[in-house]
Amino acid sequence: MLEVSNLDAYYGESIILNHINVSVPDGNVVCLLGRNGVGKTTFLKSIMGLVKTPAGSIQFDGREIIFQPTYLRARQGIGYVPQGRDIFPQLTVEENLLLGLEVCGGSGNIGEKVYELFPVLKTMLKRKGGDLSGGQQQQLAIARALVSEPKLLILDEPTEGIQPSVIQDIGNVIKRLKREGNITILIVEQYLEFVMDVSDYYYVMDKGCIVMDGATTELNQDEIQKRIAI
Repeated sequence: MLEVSNLDAYYGESIILNHINVSVPDGNVVCLLGRNGVGKTTFLKSIMGLVKTPAGSIQFDGREIIFQPTYLRARQGIGYVPQGRDIFPQLTVEENLLLGLEVCGGSGNIGEKVYELFPVLKTMLKRKGGDLSGGQQQQLAIARALVSEPKLLILDEPTEGIQPSVIQDIGNVIKRLKREGNITILIVEQYLEFVMDVSDYYYVMDKGCIVMDGATTELNQDEIQKRIAI
């Protein structure tokens, strides 16, 4: 579904990513681990066209997208939930969800599937996004990305600042989406137990380079912890 090859990325004149190679197979959950500040979020922004990527290739669903603007990447089926959620605090839950349909030109409806995945949202449709707890806001952000039915869902630190019960709920949603087989998921995460619970494959990034990768079933927890410990 996603094939990133020899990707470089810059902020200004500073190189952040150096010849990154990452593969996200169709229907899989792939996690990218690493300490703070090593380039993980920049990598996701590169996929979305939000930073300068002068070299490399980003193939999505068999098509080269590295030169496409962000809105076209989204329309082709990439749903992105950034770190910090970026919901609209003055809009209601329902209005935030409706904005997710703008990817499709504003057409369509909020499907019942979203409320099946996140039942708490259905009870809060008229509540302002800013009045939700952190965990509820994260669920809203993921739901907003899902209403457009993306082929690839990208999540940046979905467990950050979230209470354990909501982390479990989000993990269950990811595993359900994987079982249903209609979506591929790429996650940036530092919570190792969450990665081991939901993912098929992992990559570890350090100083803008991929330094480890492998099947999650073969993951060496002690070695990974040394690589990602702050």
